[in-house]
Amino acid sequence: MYTKESINCFAKVEIGKTSRILVAEGEELNRKILAVALSESGYEVITSSNGRSTMEYLKRFESDLQEPAFDIVILDLMLPEINGLEICRLLRYQGNLVPILMLSAKNSETDCVLGLEVGADDYLTKPFGMGELVARCRALLRRQRLTSSPQTTVLKYKDVTLNAQECRVLVRGQQVNLSPKEFRLLEVFMSHTQRVWTRQQLIDEIWGGDFFGDSKTVDVHIRWLREKLELDPSHPEYLVTVRGFGYRFG
Repeated sequence: MYTKESINCFAKVEIGKTSRILVAEGEELNRKILAVALSESGYEVITSSNGRSTMEYLKRFESDLQEPAFDIVILDLMLPEINGLEICRLLRYQGNLVPILMLSAKNSETDCVLGLEVGADDYLTKPFGMGELVARCRALLRRQRLTSSPQTTVLKYKDVTLNAQECRVLVRGQQVNLSPKEFRLLEVFMSHTQRVWTRQQLIDEIWGGDFFGDSKTVDVHIRWLREKLELDPSHPEYLVTVRGFGYRFG
């Protein structure tokens, strides 16, 4: 399912600390190819062949509470026993914010959007080149480090308060739980109230210039954020659509 490229090129990828990746892929040959490519790129790789063992690995490696079990989880959409969508949904429900890259042989827009809606950070359609996979992993790691970097700003607009240092958001006095991308998106908006942002500007600011995904990712995250901020998401008070341009906060 993957395009053939020289494995030697992966050794040239420079990685800082050794990052641990869980590769959950149902097909044995594909699983081995992914493991070799990522290992040659400098990652520590754990592999899983089905959804049940994937969940067991995630629980087992959570014993050290000082660090996340994995830096990235690569999930095959069609995993046996428990599919990738369900695993992604369970992880997000449990509050696990590990970056998730979803893999699928399905290339329809609906499948891509569904994967993002349940909490995946990126989506890659088979077949693909190993160089692209490695690049996406590196991009996910960079964005994760930027999101988790210490901040000291407290932002307030009407009934919304964002404390960047504590990663805490209060809406009408109640704390709301945001994913790292949602938090960063809100922080950007609240730092520049009334400014109109295009989808591409938001992608460059939050996902980074090396993001390979579709601009509809922005729309999905805006919808999630509205559900957590607005009294009536269909008639937003905070996150307003500016037709023909993009989005504005306030």
